[in-house]
Amino acid sequence: MTTTDSSPGSPLAWARQVVGLLPAVSDYRDLRTTWRGDVLGGITVGVVALPLALGFGVSSGVSAEAGLVTAIVAGLLAAVFGGSNVQVSGPTGAMVVVLLPIVAQYGAGTVATVSIIAGLFTLIAGALRLGRAVSFIPWPVIEGFTLGIALIIFLQQVPLLTSGHRVAAGAHSSNALIAAGQSLAQADWSYLLWAAGAAAVVALCMLVAPRVYRAVPGSLVGIVVVAGLAAVVPNPLAVIGTLPHSLPVPGLPTIDPSTLGHLVAPALTVAALAAIESLLSARVAASLDDTGPYDPDRELVGQGVASIGAGLFGGMPSTGAIARTAVNVRSGGRSRLAAIIHASVLLLIVLVAAGPVGRIPLAALGGILMVTAVRMVHAATVRSILGSTRGDAISFIVTAVVTVSFDLIVAVAVGVVVIGIVAIRNMARATGVSREDLPGQPRPGDERIATLRLDGPLIFASSDRVFETVTSIEHVSVVILRMSQLELIDASGARVLTEIVRALERRGITVLIKGVQEGHEQLFQSVGVLASLRHHEHLYTTMDEAVAHARSHVARASSAVGIG
Repeated sequence: MTTTDSSPGSPLAWARQVVGLLPAVSDYRDLRTTWRGDVLGGITVGVVALPLALGFGVSSGVSAEAGLVTAIVAGLLAAVFGGSNVQVSGPTGAMVVVLLPIVAQYGAGTVATVSIIAGLFTLIAGALRLGRAVSFIPWPVIEGFTLGIALIIFLQQVPLLTSGHRVAAGAHSSNALIAAGQSLAQADWSYLLWAAGAAAVVALCMLVAPRVYRAVPGSLVGIVVVAGLAAVVPNPLAVIGTLPHSLPVPGLPTIDPSTLGHLVAPALTVAALAAIESLLSARVAASLDDTGPYDPDRELVGQGVASIGAGLFGGMPSTGAIARTAVNVRSGGRSRLAAIIHASVLLLIVLVAAGPVGRIPLAALGGILMVTAVRMVHAATVRSILGSTRGDAISFIVTAVVTVSFDLIVAVAVGVVVIGIVAIRNMARATGVSREDLPGQPRPGDERIATLRLDGPLIFASSDRVFETVTSIEHVSVVILRMSQLELIDASGARVLTEIVRALERRGITVLIKGVQEGHEQLFQSVGVLASLRHHEHLYTTMDEAVAHARSHVARASSAVGIG
């Protein structure tokens, strides 16, 4: 009874799986030894997250308030429900890239609805144990995806600097490259000079401040400097505007039934991105230091809960943030308390400093995001990929180009397809057919026996070439096909073996098969390879037996010719 109750699929096993996806007291078992680092890490990443939350909120076409609310609510919920001890979640640049076309087409008011729907999809993916799926995305595709996102984030700031418009690309085009070009063509150059100057000051502070004192967030220094200068020097720069002094009251967003059906597909894209980015971030965080393992399925559940919660407060979809998570770990964060404190710091800022924050120029946020975009791309990584294999380099470039030109999820799919095609092509090239000499001393008639060794994988991509090579052999009476070095075979490869045997037998050539691996026997049986042999005894496990039968067959054929 005990075995049955705990077997996979039983109610008890299912209940254990569900419990494993929920918060537990054990999440905080090391708090006595980590709390000091957690407090420092939480405060540090909270300060770092403030300008990013504001910037991503504005850049997405929603509002700075939405970005801040998301960082607070989603940051707290993901910390409690997520599968990583140190993951910091909130609005990210990648999510901005996906949201901007949605805002342009359906309006900013739909983002909260998309966040809730996407959160449900992500939560379901975690409940279905799909967290390991991200491991199937190759590294060059991930890096191409990152490069494309960085380019889009940079381009999205161009309309913000040329006119100060909150909805950067929405007024022109959902494509960031086209929108940037249109914005420059219609730029208010007097405004652009002021905005570019503010962005340059922020960028300079972000570069210099860490060199002066490593623990100081350069982005925060830049915002303070630009906001201070803007307060004393007359200028035309647009500012964030009035922010609430508290969190909004949670509630379901107003949903237009006629629009709801159109939001499902964008929400699926958002959910896929949230899953990919969050799992990648959690995986990177686990490798940065001794932060403990992470549960990918629980991470999806946590991110789903976080996006649903953010949507109920009027925020935007959330993902794990690689940069903020890294800051947390490097600042000493080792438990979920750090991310909880990060959310609390942001809430405190809303409660006591909403007025000063509202006077920050939007151009300063644009400068932060431009520097952030540049820092997302590592020249050494790009050189490594471009200098690796041709297939990896192509998939990297194609993914980046498709990301900028079309859609993020389409880019990942295209990149995986490209690298898959290249991998199959390389596998096909690794398949070989070579003729070997018979073992031992040569005997009369050995020239009538051909031993052909099949190497590598025999799959659909290489099967035609193997068929042509083997069936083109001439002036032999017996062919021994050595299978012991055949690493992999699919149904197409097995079918071609069947056709090879039949084609040779029709020409009067006896085919012997040696060394069928145990894992291939069932496939050979079901596809008909073994049935195509002239006799069931023409299947051998050792080379000596196969050669002995081949020689006896040649000898009998020679005797028959002599008698005749």
